[in-house]
Formats: sequence, structure tokens, C-alpha cells
Amino acid sequence: MTVFPDVVQAAGSVKPAAEPPVPAVEAPAADVPASGTEPRWLTDPEMRTWLNLAQVLILMPAALDRQLREDTGIPHAYYQILANLSAAQGHSMRMTDLARMVGTTTSRLSHAVASLEQRGWVQRQACPSDKRGQVACLTELGMDTLRAAAPGHVAEVRRLVFDNLTEDEVAQLREITAKVLPALSRDCRR
Repeated sequence: MTVFPDVVQAAGSVKPAAEPPVPAVEAPAADVPASGTEPRWLTDPEMRTWLNLAQVLILMPAALDRQLREDTGIPHAYYQILANLSAAQGHSMRMTDLARMVGTTTSRLSHAVASLEQRGWVQRQACPSDKRGQVACLTELGMDTLRAAAPGHVAEVRRLVFDNLTEDEVAQLREITAKVLPALSRDCRR
């Protein structure tokens, strides 16, 4: 993981960098054959924005995972599974749909759900509409576990994100992410 010196404070916490160093991104040398079309290189403001976003994408999951593991012993991936099941109709969801929602493969989800089953938090059932499919169902114990973990998780999300933004910035962030998500969703369905 690349962390720029002016982004990390001595205590190890991350602060937003107004101007992170921008690596030189130049066109290929003259002796490198051209592919026919010139890439659309990032401008300096785009590069600074991208580097900040990349750091958020790297550091946020680790921070949320650390908080959940320290406070509740639950990895963030398991919390996301429980949270998605709690929001689903009947607290259940097809495994393939759940894998898509939590951003993992069906194989990795199957391993995680097996661990959650051992803890009594989730049960797997045959899918009534597809004999090959399975449905993950949140149990009462799983719901209780989620309810116990949620306040600390929400406090950490608030501390890391929303306490640092004005109401207008929250609205801007929502609008920006709403514009980026469709392209990511299309790519994840491939």
C-alpha cells in the first residue's frame, strides 16, 4: 500500500491531503510503439482526486474491520452479510444475490456463511424456485448479534466520514457516488 508522507500523521492516523504528490504520468517514450489512440491521461486535479479516493478505498475497509473485530469479534465482511440479510425481505436472500451485494464471489461467500452457520447466526436453505440454488437466512441469534454490533459500527462510520463533512458535502458525496456506482455495478455483473 502506498501512503504518501504528507497524508499520514506521526500518530499513524490519516488526514486528508489537499495536494498529495502527483506521480509523473507521461506519454510513452517515442521508441514505444503507439497503440493507435492516445490514452486520456488524468489531469493534475483528477490525479489528486483519484489518489485521495484510492487511499479512502484502501484505508476505510481496514478501519471498519479493525473496529468491528476489536469491539465485537466480527470481521467487517461478516457484518455486511448480516446487515444485508437483515434488510432483505424475510431476512433471507439467495446466495448469488448476497454475494453480489457484499462484493464477493459465491465461493468466498459460501465459506463465510459456513462460519456464520457454525455460530448460529445464519441458516442455509434450499431455494424454493431453483433446486440448485441456496438461500441464506438470518437467525434470531444473528439479528441479536447484528443489533449488538451496529451502534459501534455506526459510531465509527460517523467518526470516519460524516463528522468530517458538512450537510452540503454529504449531499455532494451522495450525488457523486450515485454517478459512479452504475459503472461499477455494470462491471461487477460481468
